[in-house]
Amino acid sequence: MRTRITEILGIQHPVFQGGMAWIADANLAAAVSEAGGLGLISSINGGVEAVRSEIRKARELTSKPFGVNIMLAAPDAAAIADLVVEEGVGIVTTGAGSPAPYMEKWKAAGIKVIPVVASVAYAIKMQELGATAVIAEGAESGGHIGDTHTMALLPQILDAVDIPVLAAGGIFDGRGAAAAFIMGAAGVQVGTRFLLARECRVHPVYKERLVKASDIGTMVTGKSLGDAVRALKTPFTKKFAAMEADATVSDDAIRAFGTGSLRKAVFDGNLAEGSFLAGEVAGLAKREESAEDIVNDIINGAEALLKAAPEMIYGE
Repeated sequence: MRTRITEILGIQHPVFQGGMAWIADANLAAAVSEAGGLGLISSINGGVEAVRSEIRKARELTSKPFGVNIMLAAPDAAAIADLVVEEGVGIVTTGAGSPAPYMEKWKAAGIKVIPVVASVAYAIKMQELGATAVIAEGAESGGHIGDTHTMALLPQILDAVDIPVLAAGGIFDGRGAAAAFIMGAAGVQVGTRFLLARECRVHPVYKERLVKASDIGTMVTGKSLGDAVRALKTPFTKKFAAMEADATVSDDAIRAFGTGSLRKAVFDGNLAEGSFLAGEVAGLAKREESAEDIVNDIINGAEALLKAAPEMIYGE
């Protein structure tokens, strides 16, 4: 399937793997890129030199394009911004802040910058800054989320900008991808499903909880702090929500309770203290499979639906 984004990035399939913090490493990114999609390495993977090591490892595992996701609110974001230039990374996706301070140096280095956006206004701003494309991420996503859901957000951003737009949030298989393509998206970004990739090294408990999740298996916490996050329902998230609802508990106490929770989920499988980030599509997750199988299923499923679309319209 060829779209504007596959042509720009030189990838085979318009499928991005989400740059999930503490999760998206060289093994997963390289496997997705080898399958024809775009693998991403998270910049929240243990510090600048650890990320450098992951970038170099990915180059040993694949000769195909891959990128780095940079969380711009992170303390070492400026150092990571320099690192991707030093290491000759060709593609950067960004989130949790504006890439404006780094755009000039990135563009000078030939880096294609693709920010994640959750509003029309922000998408327009990113186009003005010279972004290559944007990822319209709806509130169905796992992790940090905005207020607008994908079905409403995507067409509004498509109408507002001229650069390619990818869809994220609520996309698990070919059905979600086909819907995004029909609406005009140049690609899709998928996170939750790649948690069950064999190449994804999250704790086995994380994968087990995903497989057992139902259609109402996630919840959003952190809204009272201005930092809404979607995760699986666990003892941790339920306690977090209870603390938010208790007027006697301070914001600082709530933040302290959540500190380090993602790492405790990813590496320890700690249900009492870990935040198991996942999107609303978690109820569709039924089994572990290879990254290649995931990419192929999404693309083959989307292509089959798009080819069959004319037969779905019945005339007289």
